Amino acid sequence: MAAIQSETSARYPGSARGSFAPVQDLVGRMREDKGLMRRVLMIGGVAIVAIAALAFWLMGGRYVSTDDAYVQTAKLMVSTDVSGLVKTVNVREGQHVKKGQVLFTLDPHPFQIALDNAKAQLGQVVQTVEATKSDYQSMLSAADAQRAQVDLNQRNYVRYAALLKSNAIAPALYDQARLTLAASQQQLIQAEQTAKTELAKLNGNPNIAADQTPQYQQAQAAVDEAKRQLDHATVRAPFDGIVAEVDSLQPGTLVISAMSAFSTTSAVGLVGTEHVWIEAHMKETDLTHVKNGDPVSITIDTYPGHTWHGHVDAVSAASGAAFSVLPAENASGNWVKVTQRIPTRIIIDRKKGDPELRSGMSAVVDIDTGHRTWQRLLFGH
Repeated sequence: MAAIQSETSARYPGSARGSFAPVQDLVGRMREDKGLMRRVLMIGGVAIVAIAALAFWLMGGRYVSTDDAYVQTAKLMVSTDVSGLVKTVNVREGQHVKKGQVLFTLDPHPFQIALDNAKAQLGQVVQTVEATKSDYQSMLSAADAQRAQVDLNQRNYVRYAALLKSNAIAPALYDQARLTLAASQQQLIQAEQTAKTELAKLNGNPNIAADQTPQYQQAQAAVDEAKRQLDHATVRAPFDGIVAEVDSLQPGTLVISAMSAFSTTSAVGLVGTEHVWIEAHMKETDLTHVKNGDPVSITIDTYPGHTWHGHVDAVSAASGAAFSVLPAENASGNWVKVTQRIPTRIIIDRKKGDPELRSGMSAVVDIDTGHRTWQRLLFGH
């Protein structure tokens, strides 16, 4: 600029009056010399661009954005873990439903029959347990009576043995007493063993309550399972959402249990409306200063002119390619470096009156990282 002023003073002596020269006079003289004007504009323009570029560089790095972003919601194909024929379909395509609302039902009759049969089995178990307790007491009495008979036969045997030594009786009477004692002892062993078997059925406790026996608990589990299956014959919405894919389910359709290996289960689609987020695929080079909690501005292609606000909830631990079934490999060494995309979850801070968002809508996100280059130069961070 000093050179320009010197040259201007030399060419236009009238302007040599220094900084006190009238501006109009200087401009008028410069208009007469278009070459000087051109040089001034060129140098001034370069200076302005340089200053603007420096300012952009110093203030830059705060915002990162991408249009590779989409609305996501909870999605589920709602089915059931029991098999049966569809009786009613209680919703229509696109209908808004609340958590717990009935979507469709299966014919309940087979499940009710199974429940009634399980309850009958449970009642029979109770009767069997009571009968076993009665039988055990009878067997104890029989064993006691047999034990008394063994004692009597033992005394007779001892008496006959003494008489035989004094030749007071014939050997045949002694042998008969011995065989009678042995037979009664064997009968006692059998009676005691039978009583032990019955006691084992009572879990070792002759006074046990029926509902404490293994047989009762097994029968009760069958009743509970039958109740569960009857309850699951009515399929309800697990969360608030919008119904989809209803046409594939009609009354009379056979629904195969989702637990079956041969399941071709028909189901009702449900798209959540409560939990909505944005999945943005950010360039790895844009994530340098992104952190959880950073504020985000969001626009949806469907609703131009409307802006949502949210915040970064999580940055994925790996790129999308790392989770692919066949991850990229470079065994040959011939490769082209490609900037990877990292899935980033953004929670939308929704307000009453916001337009309805649907899964899959395209979005543009702008993340405010709060980072500025001049801060890094001055403070090192």
